[in-house]
Amino acid sequence: MIEVALVRAANPSPMTLSGTNTWVVGRDPAWVVDPGPALPAHIAAVAAAVEAGGGAGGIVLTHDHADHAEGVPALADRLGGPPVAAMRHPADVALGDGDVFGPFTALHLPGHAPDHLVLIAGDAGFTGDAVLGAGSVFIAPDGGGLAAYLDGLRRLRALGLARLHPGHGPVIEDVDARLDAYVAHRLEREERLLAALAAGARDEDALLDAAWADAPAALRPVAALTLRAHLAKLRDDERLPEGVEIGG
Repeated sequence: MIEVALVRAANPSPMTLSGTNTWVVGRDPAWVVDPGPALPAHIAAVAAAVEAGGGAGGIVLTHDHADHAEGVPALADRLGGPPVAAMRHPADVALGDGDVFGPFTALHLPGHAPDHLVLIAGDAGFTGDAVLGAGSVFIAPDGGGLAAYLDGLRRLRALGLARLHPGHGPVIEDVDARLDAYVAHRLEREERLLAALAAGARDEDALLDAAWADAPAALRPVAALTLRAHLAKLRDDERLPEGVEIGG
């Protein structure tokens, strides 16, 4: 089993849960997954964990959202300039589906972001914002598509991993059950949305009230983004009634 250390950033919020997880993976050398925000204390803690692991082999991103990628320049500078790998973020190594970087094999899993990767090392997966340690993720309307997200979750499940290390929240040990629940959750939302549409709801507020009634007020704007991704999937599936506009 590969050695993994967690350094959690002090940036808690409704979106980041208890903070962004930076993972230091392996030893002699150690590899960093998602440096996180550019908070000086966090960067220093990550650098210390890397040095304790025998120095840096490289830095790799699951995706380039700021809470995962903002700290790349500061950390790379502090560690002496190890190679950086990512799909979209400026990097030394461009990663795509199936590519290898250090101990990781990249699995492209868009939905939350078009450049989102899950990084597989041995029997562990580093899932960024594709799968969280608690709750569900938001699917962006420009994130690569809900259908692609569901397909990616199924591909991930087929790997038979022992644990998932998410970008936020605790380590996931019940991998198959969590991935099954993630797929079921999205399909349940789709059924709620279809029921609301069949009942005549057409505008975004009415659809949110019907299909995302359980979303806290603080997360309603995020739920609206996910709603738009669901509507886009229904449109692509030719199941979207007339008179529904997908906001943007």
